[in-house]
Amino acid sequence: MPPKLIRITTVPLSLEKLLEGQLTFMNGYFEVTAIAAEQERLEQYGRDNGVKTFHLEMTREITPGQDLKALFKLYRYFKRTKPEIVHTHTPKAGIVGMMAAKMAGVPVRLHTVAGMPLMETTGTKRKILEQVERLTYTLATKVYPNSEGLKKIILDNNFTKPEKLKVLGEGSSNGIDTHYFNPAHFTAEQKKEIRQSMNIPSDDLVFIFVGRLVKDKGINELVQAFKKLAAETPNISLLLVGPFEQELDPITEENFQEVKTHPKIFTTGYQIDVRPYFAVADVLVFPSYREGFPNVVMQAGAMGLPSIVTDINGCNEIVRDEENGLIIPVKDQEALLLAMKKLASNTELRQKLAANSRSVITAKYERRVFWDLLLKEYRLQMKEAGL
Repeated sequence: MPPKLIRITTVPLSLEKLLEGQLTFMNGYFEVTAIAAEQERLEQYGRDNGVKTFHLEMTREITPGQDLKALFKLYRYFKRTKPEIVHTHTPKAGIVGMMAAKMAGVPVRLHTVAGMPLMETTGTKRKILEQVERLTYTLATKVYPNSEGLKKIILDNNFTKPEKLKVLGEGSSNGIDTHYFNPAHFTAEQKKEIRQSMNIPSDDLVFIFVGRLVKDKGINELVQAFKKLAAETPNISLLLVGPFEQELDPITEENFQEVKTHPKIFTTGYQIDVRPYFAVADVLVFPSYREGFPNVVMQAGAMGLPSIVTDINGCNEIVRDEENGLIIPVKDQEALLLAMKKLASNTELRQKLAANSRSVITAKYERRVFWDLLLKEYRLQMKEAGL
């Protein structure tokens, strides 16, 4: 019998997007079980990816009563199934999964850090989140920040000791499939049809954002910067690909209405396949406040797009300023406007950055290379645990 590997995320979306294909690959070497909330979507993920699933209701908020219930359900599951490895992602899945695994005596307890919500939190809530982070790392046998910048933040905050941390490869949680994310898949005729279907003018320069349309992703600054630029530059559009989360991390009502009514802002909602939208765009704009190692920036690069990103961990590791994109200060609307204006008006610079974008990704972040690295790490951790 192959060893048992449990992978836990708070919601199935993280399994689908952040770990796309990874669990199916690992299922060739382990008996893999995926655990998350949202039972129907989780079970569909299991069917689509050929892995076992176990439903565990979790929330993304601080909910002590529900969290305790999830903890004991998971503990009983681990005692019954006796996995060799439990590997968690996302803060809530991390604390519940690591605590249950420690209580159940699971020998290899791994946690990946792909961003920290606490970085944009203050007061009592931040103190609680910091303690949760510390406890998660204490319970884990190994912790994997998915960028060097995130590793530095963890050490600067004394969340754990350096020897417990390891960044795999050049960073990321899953690498990028550069065969799938390849601009060569789209012909000029297809791109023309995609633009027409969304009513985007054929000769417009298109700025694109892909991700949740929330405050922490810098959407307030992006909408305002675009509004100003569009007032003086006629042939530009902004394409927003992703869902609003007005109940969790809302953008301002003014900007929400601007997105709905501006004639040059186009929205698609959540999309399973984002490649067609990258294919018709010219520049990724990603003014996020915090990230782990953003898949979107890798995807855009693989699709041959230059990126405007904020100077935060992950983003400033994928993008090299003036080589494959531009780096701006975080939460700086004026700097964002100037960077967008620069790439809208300077065709030569834009084409130079675009020409370098794909090669940076293929050289450093190929998905299959990352999977092999992670498989090697699993075997190392099992060996060190005497398995």
